[in-house]
Amino acid sequence: MMVYTFKQTFLTASKYSIKAPFIMTPQFITVHNTANDAPAANEISYMIGNNNQVSYHIAVDDKEVIQAIPFNRSAWHCGDGGGITDPKALKKGNRLSIGIEICYSKSGGVRYGVAEENAVQYIAKLLKQFGWGIERVKKHQDWNGKYCPHRILSEDRWGSFLKKIEEAMKPKKLDKPTEKDDDKMQFTIKETKSAVRDFLQQAVDKNLIGKSWLEKFDKDELTTGDFEGLKIIISQR
Repeated sequence: MMVYTFKQTFLTASKYSIKAPFIMTPQFITVHNTANDAPAANEISYMIGNNNQVSYHIAVDDKEVIQAIPFNRSAWHCGDGGGITDPKALKKGNRLSIGIEICYSKSGGVRYGVAEENAVQYIAKLLKQFGWGIERVKKHQDWNGKYCPHRILSEDRWGSFLKKIEEAMKPKKLDKPTEKDDDKMQFTIKETKSAVRDFLQQAVDKNLIGKSWLEKFDKDELTTGDFEGLKIIISQR
């Protein structure tokens, strides 16, 4: 289920020589974490506003997916070379992949959890759009060894991240609700922080999790790891 708004705020063509210098036929999707806590709109605004050779196609946060560079243009996001003066560079990451930045990764928490889920849903959509399989999804680390996406890697969740994308690509079945289903809380990530809190409050009310988790959320101390663990706990009870 997609809970984000898709927007396009494109880089001006006058900056293609700096940010998107080559025509590209994409063959991969490369996943990054921003390593800060800015929303997607700020990330895109800063990227297209400066003159650094740093760029990416998409930024994703808890509410929006914003595209800044057309998919038929390259971007500088993998650190693996590919410039005109370096024809022998590996250049697959920069020259052949769509760069996707997941926001709020520095502090993590619920906002990051929702941003990551939005990235899962958007990447699944892209894979289906291009007719690709999960093997086309790469880490920044795969191209030049950089520890990125840092939060997914540090929490040892790259494998589960890919599995989520695969699940999101499957056709959704509309099953009839059962009495057992009514007794359980069914988890669906919503687009607002208040909706996530409502989800946790319902879980507390049903004695599926302890009240301390809600208190931790209210203090903005709930990490992505906590969030992933709570989803598992609730689904099993």
